[in-house]
Amino acid sequence: MTEEQKQDNTETPEQPGEEPAPEADAPETPAEEQAEQPVPDEGAAEEAPEAEAAEETPEAEPAEEAPEPEAAEEAPEAEPAEEPAEPEEELSPKQRRKRERSQAPAEARPERTPEERIAERRESKRLASERRRRYRATRRTKRGEPGHGTPPAEREPGSKKVRQGTVVSAGADKTITVAIPVVRRHPTYEKVVRRSSKLHAHDETNSAQEGDVVRVIETRPLSRTKRWRLLDVVERSR
Repeated sequence: MTEEQKQDNTETPEQPGEEPAPEADAPETPAEEQAEQPVPDEGAAEEAPEAEAAEETPEAEPAEEAPEPEAAEEAPEAEPAEEPAEPEEELSPKQRRKRERSQAPAEARPERTPEERIAERRESKRLASERRRRYRATRRTKRGEPGHGTPPAEREPGSKKVRQGTVVSAGADKTITVAIPVVRRHPTYEKVVRRSSKLHAHDETNSAQEGDVVRVIETRPLSRTKRWRLLDVVERSR
């Protein structure tokens, strides 16, 4: 074995995870340099330009595939998101008509003098007033003539109350005091209860005397306390 082989065997084995130490570049001998140099071949020299041409051809292919940006440009652009519509302004009917008149296309007219403009304005106002008058007359016709309201109801005199009692006082002039007996059964105890109420009646001729049984009828207010009038004398006192 040569000395170089012995040195190779004596080298320590490589530990896992450690890179082999680079060998020192030994100076090559002239014999080794000659062995490493390839021998020139005539056929290889001819094939070299062809190989270079073949290597250049695949590089030219990507140049044909260049129009990729154009395809990207042809793709439809993303439409921007629609902005929320602003809420419409609420206008009164008068303001809406005014805006429509202002936005309407104006007719081309010949130039007019101020007097002609004033006359035209007056004529338009007259026509508008006539339209209003016709409209109001039509509305009145549709509603009909104004009525007179509900006719007053005919008043029929109702039956007047008549009471019979005893004269307890006849001293006043044209006025008598009459006691009216009231006899009723009690709603709870079923017992007959006797009571009396007094009233003032008008006696025009002072014909009734104390103790007489008389009949009185209701009438209009004759004084602060008189709401009755003497109808007749039923029984004279003894």
